[in-house]
Amino acid sequence: MAQVSEEREKAPMSSPEPVEPAEPAKKPSRAGRNLPAAIAVGVVLGAAILVSLLTVRYLFIGIIALAVAAGTFEFAQALRRAADIRLALVPLLVGGQAMIWLAWPYGRAGALIAFVITVLACLLWRLPGGAQGYLRDITASVFAAAYLPLFASFAAMLVPPHDGVGRVLTFMIAVVASDTGGYVAGVLKGKHPMAPTISPKKTWEGFSGSMIAGIAGGALAVSFLLDGLVWQGVIFGAAIVLTATLGDLVESLIKRDLGIKDMGTLLPGHGGLMDRLDSLLPSAVVSWALLSAFVG
Repeated sequence: MAQVSEEREKAPMSSPEPVEPAEPAKKPSRAGRNLPAAIAVGVVLGAAILVSLLTVRYLFIGIIALAVAAGTFEFAQALRRAADIRLALVPLLVGGQAMIWLAWPYGRAGALIAFVITVLACLLWRLPGGAQGYLRDITASVFAAAYLPLFASFAAMLVPPHDGVGRVLTFMIAVVASDTGGYVAGVLKGKHPMAPTISPKKTWEGFSGSMIAGIAGGALAVSFLLDGLVWQGVIFGAAIVLTATLGDLVESLIKRDLGIKDMGTLLPGHGGLMDRLDSLLPSAVVSWALLSAFVG
């Protein structure tokens, strides 16, 4: 036993294996999204819109039509997946295209007639499904018909006038300025939630950034692109910030009601297409109304 003890004492003690320091946990990006992907997608979409406007401006109506069709399908999938709400998809897709394209030659009358016929078609389409969930599905279908193609038809109405390119660019500049200004100010300075139960990341600092950038963008665009007055551009920019913010909050509330984070995954860094259309759709209506009043 003594010999064994001596051997143990003489045996070199094994040094403990070095423990690699744990990698520090990565802090979530304050941007809240994949910024490089978001920028790349934004550049591609912006380039497509500019090319359409600067070549054959009526191609922009085709871009609107494609976006509405994709957004309607995405919205229908989200509702069915999250809440088993079944939109009358075929009438919505066909009627949505009718609203967009009839708004080109016939303006409000064409879009409104197509909307009414779409609603009637939705009522008829859902009949074979029976009474279970009928009111729920029809209500959602009528909402979708108004929220997507009817609102988007006002963007199509911006194109036909002789200064249609300037009107569309003014609309887009104001919305993009509002979104960008709010995003930057929110990331850098955002501390006070604007609507914590609806959209926790939206702050009053971000809203202030939206208002400053939106008013600046609106004033410059109305003045230089449409030969309007500065005060008209200020009113236009402020109104677009309000409608764009409203659109963001409405879609956030819809997603919270459905219990989903994004409407889809079509656009890397942005989520679904509806997550990008939310601020554009209500803003299109206000853009058409104000620009019609300001520049005729």
